[in-house]
Amino acid sequence: MYGPEILVRTLSARAHPDRWGNLWQYHSRSDHHSKVACWGILFDLLVASPLLRRHVAEGKVGFGINHEMRDFANDIKKDLDVVLCVPSSAARRSRQTLAGLTNDYGIKLTAREREAFDVLPTLQRVEVGAVLLALEAKATMTAHQRALPRLYAELNSSHLTVHGSSDQAIAAGFVMANIATRYLSPDLNKKNRASEPEWSSHSQPRDTQLVIDKIRQLPRRSKPGEVGYDAIGIVVVEATNDASVVRLVSTPPAPPIGDTYHYASMIDRVAHIWATRFQDI
Repeated sequence: MYGPEILVRTLSARAHPDRWGNLWQYHSRSDHHSKVACWGILFDLLVASPLLRRHVAEGKVGFGINHEMRDFANDIKKDLDVVLCVPSSAARRSRQTLAGLTNDYGIKLTAREREAFDVLPTLQRVEVGAVLLALEAKATMTAHQRALPRLYAELNSSHLTVHGSSDQAIAAGFVMANIATRYLSPDLNKKNRASEPEWSSHSQPRDTQLVIDKIRQLPRRSKPGEVGYDAIGIVVVEATNDASVVRLVSTPPAPPIGDTYHYASMIDRVAHIWATRFQDI
């Protein structure tokens, strides 16, 4: 699996300027972290699923970004971070590809990752037709306990909207939780970052465990017709947001290998569902 390492490496190098000239690796008002996470997930899904690779090579499947889905039953709409879909028959394909987004997102690949990516079929951005997979990516970097109600509500509404639109679609969720004991918040450090930085302190690993426990409360489903996510992955990182290297954490409370919420379990589950549910598209 490449996605988590790509995510922390890219966040380590990326800098978001604010109006006061500060540079941030993570900013809550930017969706860059979500875009990079979703890019890595699509990469890993292409590696893990021979059937998806065939669908992409044959032009049967493309991707969409920030696609609006509508719960038909309740008339509720929501933008999903990225979708894999059947291209709309009424529109031309975009020239944008998953490969092209590496430059747009500033994604940092090793030589080994680049080699693995370059042999994959070209995944094109398309006008979205039928959605087959919808992915929602979220992050909790600071003020973990205060963020939990909103985090849960946003993630819970996503799977409801996806399956309210198409019960056959795969609803996948991804959460990045920060286990750093201190953090530089862009909201608290604007003009004063250089002279008098204000650090946010966290009680770790308690705060990260609270996030993981809340995510585990989200409903999951084992087949169409039920309510819940088809797959959820959690990645724990250590990020102080002060230009230090962002580190991937695999020790507790991060889900261990084999756990339902481990990143690899999410990828494997989505690949398996794709193989069984979408053979005949």
